[in-house]
Amino acid sequence: MGKSYQVEKVDVAASITRRLEALGINQGIAVQVMNRKRTGTVIIKVRGTWLALGAGIAAGIQVKEAAQ
Repeated sequence: MGKSYQVEKVDVAASITRRLEALGINQGIAVQVMNRKRTGTVIIKVRGTWLALGAGIAAGIQVKEAAQ
């Protein structure tokens, strides 16, 4: 874990998209995956803040590996 990714697309409900943007998760931003749970929950680090995303929301966020 701890791999870095870049958000390519956020494809969730509009209200959730607005909330994610308020938290700093939008297209082009770098995120670091800190942990993945068996339930699908993903713990990420965005701009120094750790966030837990449920499986449904995490599935709607498309990422690509960040260039090293």
